[in-house]
This record gives sequence, C-alpha cells and structure tokens, in this order.
Amino acid sequence: MFTGIVQGIRKISAVEDIEGGRRLRIQLEDLAEKLQQGASVAVNGVCLTAIKIEVGSAEFDIIQESLDRSNLGTLVIGDSVDIERACYFGDEVGGHQVTGHIDCTGKIDEIRKTPNNRDVVVYCEEEWGNYLIPKGWIAIDGVSLTVVDVGNNWFSISLIPETLEKTVLGKKTKGDIVNLEFDHTTKVIVRTVERMLPEIKIQMLKEIKNNKYI
Repeated sequence: MFTGIVQGIRKISAVEDIEGGRRLRIQLEDLAEKLQQGASVAVNGVCLTAIKIEVGSAEFDIIQESLDRSNLGTLVIGDSVDIERACYFGDEVGGHQVTGHIDCTGKIDEIRKTPNNRDVVVYCEEEWGNYLIPKGWIAIDGVSLTVVDVGNNWFSISLIPETLEKTVLGKKTKGDIVNLEFDHTTKVIVRTVERMLPEIKIQMLKEIKNNKYI
C-alpha cells in the first residue's frame, strides 16, 4: 500500500525492452537505503517490484498490462519519475490509501497559473467519470490530490507550491499523459450499484404490477 505522498523525484538511468515488457533502472539515491529485493516501489504511481538492487539504484520489470495502462512505456533515459516506497502498518498515512494499480491514463488539457497555485484540467475517458466527485480524491502519477471540479470527461485539480516542487507534476505541460488511479472505495460502491440496479428495477416493476405502489 502507498499513501500518495511522493518521497522524491528520481531519474531513469537505463531502459531495456524485454520479452513481455520492459526493464527500468532508476537512480533512487537515498531512497535505495535498506530497500530489499522483492520490495514494492511506486514509480509514477505504478506499483513495481525491485528485482535487482545496487548502491543507490534499483531495477524494475514492467509487464505489458502496466505499460498499456500507464505512461511508463514512454519513459527514456534521463526522464524524471515520482518515487514512493511502500508503507507499513503503523506508518503515518498522510495522504490516502493508494494501491499502485493504475486504472487508466489522462491527458492534461489546460494549465492555469494563479498567484500561489496552479490549476490543472485533466481529460479522461467518459466511462471513468462515475468515479469522480468534487472534494473526492484521485492519484495522478502517484500524487494524492483532491478533485476540485468535475465534467463529463474532465476534472480539475489545484497544485500547491509544495506539490509543484516535490513531484513531477510541476514540470508537466499541456498535452502530457499522466497516470490515474481512482478512489478504490468509490469504485466498489459504483460498481456494486451498477450491478444491482437491473435487479432493483425488476423488483420495483413487479411490486408496481402488484399495485403495491398504487
């Protein structure tokens, strides 16, 4: 589990296409301290397993499913990524419960600079709109953020100076692709209601037919 509180921005030092996916080497620097092989690390919000650890760096394999659902397939040597190591029971959870399982990608459609913050509008496929509510949360490239406003196929967020400085979101421009993870609880509720709704409608029609609502 992760919290959506990014611990640092680190650079890609090697990229290798392998059978069934891709391998990345990331210069984790101090974040590699006490990292063990097999540990989980969120890279731009994607939960990856450290398969090889060297002094100050680690390697991660990415399966095709993760490449298809995220922006990790576009990374090249020298690119910067958000890094968060997995949290443990007893750790302070300063953000939200983030799984590291990306739902889809979004596209930055508009960036509005304000005196202290930066407002960002992100486009996503309309099918994901049911999981967005104002004041709810979403993880973008691994950063836990509050949703400000919602449309049919877009939503907006507001980035404070701390977020702009400490995450890759501060370098994003219009047209950039970002990883999106929606609130797991909201997804469960929405999908449960969608699954049960046809049955509820049938039951109501039966009761109406039996004059229970007349």
